[in-house]
Amino acid sequence: MGRIVWILISLSLSLLATLVRSDSSDHRYTDGDPVPLYANKVGPFHNPSETYRYLDLPFCVTGHEKEKTEALGEVLNGDRLVSAPYELHFRKEKDSNVVCKKKLTREEVAQFREAVKKDYYFQMYYDDLPIWGFIGTVDKEGKSDPSEYKYFLYKHIQFDVLYNKDRVIEISARMDPHSVVDVTEDKEVDVEFMYTVKWKETEIPFEKRMEKYSQSSSLPHHLEIHWFSIINSCVTVLLLTGFLATILMRVLKNDFMKYAQDEEAADDQEETGWKYIHGDVFRFPKYKSIFAAALGSGTQLFTLTIFIFMLALVGVFYPYNRGALFTALVVIYALTSGIAGYTATSFYIQLEGTNWVRNLLLTGCLFCGPLFLMFCFLNTVAIAYSATAALPFGTICVIVLIWTLVTSPLLVLGGIAGKNSKTEFQAPVRTTKYPREIPPLPWYRSTLPQMAMAGFLPFSAIYIELYYIFASVWGHRIYTIYSILFIVFIILLIVTAFITVALTYFQLAAEDHEWWWRSFLCGGSTGLFIYGYCLYYYYARSDMSGFMQTSFFFGYMSCICYGFFLMLGSVGFRASLLFVRHIYRSIKCE
Repeated sequence: MGRIVWILISLSLSLLATLVRSDSSDHRYTDGDPVPLYANKVGPFHNPSETYRYLDLPFCVTGHEKEKTEALGEVLNGDRLVSAPYELHFRKEKDSNVVCKKKLTREEVAQFREAVKKDYYFQMYYDDLPIWGFIGTVDKEGKSDPSEYKYFLYKHIQFDVLYNKDRVIEISARMDPHSVVDVTEDKEVDVEFMYTVKWKETEIPFEKRMEKYSQSSSLPHHLEIHWFSIINSCVTVLLLTGFLATILMRVLKNDFMKYAQDEEAADDQEETGWKYIHGDVFRFPKYKSIFAAALGSGTQLFTLTIFIFMLALVGVFYPYNRGALFTALVVIYALTSGIAGYTATSFYIQLEGTNWVRNLLLTGCLFCGPLFLMFCFLNTVAIAYSATAALPFGTICVIVLIWTLVTSPLLVLGGIAGKNSKTEFQAPVRTTKYPREIPPLPWYRSTLPQMAMAGFLPFSAIYIELYYIFASVWGHRIYTIYSILFIVFIILLIVTAFITVALTYFQLAAEDHEWWWRSFLCGGSTGLFIYGYCLYYYYARSDMSGFMQTSFFFGYMSCICYGFFLMLGSVGFRASLLFVRHIYRSIKCE
């Protein structure tokens, strides 16, 4: 057992070590030293998931290309780094150096033309600094018919590098618009690929060289929008809090006074309202095993989100720390699986469940199962497209090993600890033997209308910030204002808890005692609104197209929204449980 624990700890620490690997390692060079330049990937600019290896296009090949060993997160991110054919030695300028001369065949010309037509960009890394550029341009001037467009391939790239003493600080790539080759027609073309390197000294210190990339999301006009989002969310919270304070608490106070007077009056007076169902309100829900598993999975995802925010706030996810977020998600999800096992099993035992092993298996598969099926489908699509999003067999084996050696054992250990906790469900009133009949209710008190009401307010508190998150995840915008995002997340939790508590009260006041599942579904309904926003973003705010990109966008967003559903559902249920326990503890029920 000790050896297994040691293996788990060693594996987790090694993965975390790759996660927190920073850009502050020793990047010192002397004049003429070779500085590593890696070509990463190419792909349509508007389809961020559809990327291909740089050498999938018929660029120059020297025969000495070496693939860079990548960490888990980099592979998950679709990075496939290979040594580039350009040589950028430290402080050594070059002017129109020829990389290679080659005759492009008809097939290669057609391949380049198709890439230029789809706005293909390339990405490279020079001393861990990102470089972008377009591979060609389309001449549309004075032409209304797309068949008349001219397609040109850039053949000359200029690298402008800034340095401070013995360190590289910044690099940019410019394509020469006057050095192009026409790839409009299917015919063989002779092309000479060239590059120029210019060096310039700067006073920017090495420690601040990544600030250039993070400042784009901190520009004044962007900050104003973010603060408007915060103010909008705060107003929503204040209005909702005021609503609860003035309406709900006043109603509760009147209820307490009314019930106190009823107790002093005749004993045979019939009870009404939420006190009337005190013998049924703590009756355990149907499908208790699924309910406990959903609660456990939601609690794990909530813990995962908090840890991700902690890492973001201390600066681990600086721009272009390749794959850091993916590594963090995999490692922390594996390490927090014990929380899911403990929460689900202990609550299942409190609900007087007997088959805790089946409940534990259900907990392990409730989120991972749909995610795995979606991954299999999307990975198959990526393989069919020969895209870098297709995970290599070795990476899949690593993920399976993590799930087998870390996630599953911790889930079982958490389940055993939950089974042995021996905690009883704390119900302030006794449950009757037979359930009361729920009176007929109007249509707007059914589950779906209540979910729509419950999800709208929390979604309205975050929808402004959602655009920036989507533009970062499904685009090329950089998002680094994690402090504002964390505030929005806290507001989301507060609004979700408040609105679920309010709807639970009105449900109980209508003498409907089946509030367990309703509170979970109402709390998690914000996830459905976020998925609805996905449809709006895809068709109205983005230029994504093609089967692969569409599949990746809606496939992975469905998994993310499902995760939000479980997490916020758990928050909504926990808040409602505290509220229901409080109000029934405050009255005397015979």
